[in-house]
Formats: sequence, C-alpha cells, structure tokens
Amino acid sequence: MRVLLLNGSPHEHGNTAIALQEIANTLRAEGVDSVTIHLGNQPTRGCIACGACKTKGRCCFSDTLYDAIRQTLEEGIDGIVVGSPVYYAGPNGSLCALLDRVFQSCASLLAYKPAAAVAVCRRGGASATFDRLNKYFTINNMPVVPSQYWNSVHGGAQGEAAQDLEGLQTMRTLARNMAWMIRAFAKQSHPAPEQPRQRTSFIR
Repeated sequence: MRVLLLNGSPHEHGNTAIALQEIANTLRAEGVDSVTIHLGNQPTRGCIACGACKTKGRCCFSDTLYDAIRQTLEEGIDGIVVGSPVYYAGPNGSLCALLDRVFQSCASLLAYKPAAAVAVCRRGGASATFDRLNKYFTINNMPVVPSQYWNSVHGGAQGEAAQDLEGLQTMRTLARNMAWMIRAFAKQSHPAPEQPRQRTSFIR
C-alpha cells in the first residue's frame, strides 16, 4: 500500500512539509508507505485546453514535475494527499495549474482512490483552500478522507507548524483514516461502478 503526498509549497522544508511529514510518519506506523513529490519553485505550465490528452492519454506538455507524478500514478498508488500553503485565501496558483493538467489527463489513474487536501496558513483562508482542493477529488469519483477537524495546520514563519499541536493531531487522525479506508477498499470484492457520462451544455 502506498500513498502519494504532493507538497504544493515552493519551500521544500517549510510548514506544508511539516504537516505532510506528520501524515507520512503516521502512515508508516499503520503499515502504509508513502512517496512525496515536491512542487518546487520553478514556473509551472497550466492547462491550455488543447484537448490533446483525450487522444494521447497524457498531457501534451512533458515537464519533469508532471512526468514524475504520472509515473508514480502509473506505478500504482492507493491514495493521495495534496498539501498547499494558503495564498490570498486559496491554494498556491502553481499547484492548481499542475493539478488542472494532472486531473484532466490522469483521471483514470486516480478514480476511486481515497484522497485528502491539507491547507497550511498563517491565520486565515484555510477552509477556502481546503474546499478548492477537494473539488479536484469530488469531480473524479474519489472518496474524500475525513479527520477530526478540517485539515489545516497553522504556522507563519518556517517551522512554526510544529507548534500547532491540534493541527498535527488532525494530520495523524487523517493518516489513520486514510490507512483504514485503503485497507477497507482492498478487502471489498465489488469492482468500482462504471459511470456513464452525460454532459449538458446550457447554450443552445
């Protein structure tokens, strides 16, 4: 069993990393491996709505970050956690640009995998960030993993997230629930339902 942890912060060892490391440590204690991919601070291409992924089966752009995520998904994961700092009450824009491409072109590799979002903020905007990230999961038939509180950790200066004891407890509960859901899904014998797609345009 393996969970992909996506660190959507430009700072590899910042407060988002602290939150995700708490999840990784708890998953390990539960017998679940994890792999972390860091967004980094290089420019990130967004989706250009070219539609090429519908025929190629992958994004038309081939960059190191996208390729690393796609390869990890193809190798097999059982769940995903996306963590982001809060910028203007929303997720990191570079992260959303990447997620637009990943979810548009890798939907079949993600469907029915338990997923969770984590927001890290100095003071406010966590719930709006949490809501924005969860929309990637709920449009793609991905069960959202719960915790004992909304998945947010507070910290402004680097390292301050380690002082948010309730936030870190929320991360541990999230990780245990993720491990429980993965094991429960692995035991059930029913295949995932086939979902016919009906699209309605409002312009006639």
